[in-house]
Amino acid sequence: MWPHESCSGNKYFLFFIDDFSRMCWVHFLKAKSELYTMFKKFKNYVENQSNLNIKTLRSDNGTEYNSRQPDKFCSDKGIVHRLTVTYTPQQNSVSEWKNKCVIEMARYLLFEKNLPKPFWSEAFNASVYLLNRLPTKALKNKTPYEAWYDVKPSVQHLRVFGCIYFYHIPEQKKDKLDSRAKKGILVGYSYFKKGYRIYCLKTNKILVNKNVKFNEMAAGNWDNPKDVQSKIHDDKPN
Repeated sequence: MWPHESCSGNKYFLFFIDDFSRMCWVHFLKAKSELYTMFKKFKNYVENQSNLNIKTLRSDNGTEYNSRQPDKFCSDKGIVHRLTVTYTPQQNSVSEWKNKCVIEMARYLLFEKNLPKPFWSEAFNASVYLLNRLPTKALKNKTPYEAWYDVKPSVQHLRVFGCIYFYHIPEQKKDKLDSRAKKGILVGYSYFKKGYRIYCLKTNKILVNKNVKFNEMAAGNWDNPKDVQSKIHDDKPN
């Protein structure tokens, strides 16, 4: 459980890590009871994308994992579910290390541009996105992205998290006296659309846009960070 609710009210995060490629995915939950449903969705997604089946699921010994429903699902699907012994995180060292890396990077991203704490889920998303594209010694300096997709990732589109951006407003959505661009904050990258995840300062919403201009040296003014809470409708990695 994270100490602060995310912008859309999520309190928990769930990491999935492929042991072979070190590819990582993060999902957010409002309650622990959502874990089972989230795992089923993830299983369908990752198996469809890779044409491979999950054979083993390794998790800690938390009650949300060690329950009848996920155990029965794994058994029915032929998945071996291995639980670590209590207080022995070294038994799941790959996951524990990745967890630590993501959290540390997310904290730094928020601190660097002084973003309010409700943006933690966006920082987690961005951290996972970046770590999947960074070389790792575990893969002899290949990236998890390359090990998973068998192609080197592009990094030319990467920008400073939390920087100011100006995004173009389509002609169809403005009248003649409106400004040509709106101001916002870069909070990540879209996984399923070609664009950036941007927080609009005027509407308190997160949207995906690719027609943007960045000022990477600038940061937002967060005099009233409480105004952010519960006003953003989406922190999904779309």
